[in-house]
Amino acid sequence: MTNQKDNSENNSTYDVIILGAGASGLYCAMHAAKLGKQVLVLDHAGKAARKVRVAGGGMCNFTNMNVEAGNYVCANPHFVKSALARHNQWDFIDLVATAGIEYEEREDGQLFTTAGAGQIAGLLVSKCHRAGVETLMNREIESVSGDGPFVVKCGRETFEAPSLVIALGSPASPQVGATTLGYKLAEEFGLNVLPIRPALVPFTVSGKDGKFCNELSGNALPVTIECEGRIFSGDMLFTHKGISGPAVLQISNYWRRGSPLVVNLLPGDNISDLLEAHRTENTALHNFLARYFTRKMVGLLLEGEDPETAVSQLTKERRLALAKRIHSWTVKPQGTENFTKAEVAIGGVDTDEISSKTMECKKVPGLFFTGEVLDVTGWLGGYNLQWAWSSGFAAAQYV
Repeated sequence: MTNQKDNSENNSTYDVIILGAGASGLYCAMHAAKLGKQVLVLDHAGKAARKVRVAGGGMCNFTNMNVEAGNYVCANPHFVKSALARHNQWDFIDLVATAGIEYEEREDGQLFTTAGAGQIAGLLVSKCHRAGVETLMNREIESVSGDGPFVVKCGRETFEAPSLVIALGSPASPQVGATTLGYKLAEEFGLNVLPIRPALVPFTVSGKDGKFCNELSGNALPVTIECEGRIFSGDMLFTHKGISGPAVLQISNYWRRGSPLVVNLLPGDNISDLLEAHRTENTALHNFLARYFTRKMVGLLLEGEDPETAVSQLTKERRLALAKRIHSWTVKPQGTENFTKAEVAIGGVDTDEISSKTMECKKVPGLFFTGEVLDVTGWLGGYNLQWAWSSGFAAAQYV
């Protein structure tokens, strides 16, 4: 329940102040309140859990059946283990099931609501309200100071608490209010913040490969895609700017500027073997390839070649060259699209500054960080929301 107070009020004191009414902030608030803490949540937006409400295409991919530390990108790969182990996907699934929210399992263990993301957002807001959490929206956070009690100023209002949780997320999805404030506050407290960049984000492609993508804009196909030693399988979508789709978003977490992507456009077959098996056919090459690709794509794959060449007339060299083009299409992205198109960010508050058990800052007692503001980035598929639940719960036990 959102509580709108008059800005003429002066000081208010709480046990815990949480900055950010998103997934991890609300989850931390409800659990801290259950433990008897007087909790205040502050947010600049007009509505709580805005990013949750649009997650998973509006159906909220709220967790995954298979959550492991390996599903996360972090400078310290061990950091996520403690929080994930102490409050895992089954704990959140139990909360959802107990609330009577229906959900379904999709590919790769992804769990989605069947009636919309508003159910998860509503559950968080309702749980906070019932636990006695005070939630103040439309509050611009002007300054944060102190090391216990912490003092937060919003206009003419001042709030104090011995514990402060920064759950302000990353700048990904600014269209729903995302900002860099969490990083700025961390730096003000003397914490190291690792460089950030868009993640789970489409690539932009220029030059000859860019023309290839633009010509095929709107077409999707299953692929495997490799970069920096990582391989993901899934759909790839050609766009007028480059490439997108689940497999592409996944690999974007590991891409470094200048690194090539190697894409297998036909992962279920070996085109060289197929051509060899049909080497006596007089079928034109473009008709043979049309069994596996759209006519438009076949035309682009054979650009500059004679598409009417019969399969039986293909030389070994041409067959191998075509196989390389199809199974090892190598593209060097110009870059990625910006935070508007990104689902999350890579980088953030350095986890070396934070206790993996409590989410408390090691050098500023009483200061906690949860969720996406930390240098923890999950794969596509519910992993980032699970980190919000797990880290929020961990902090709630110690605030």
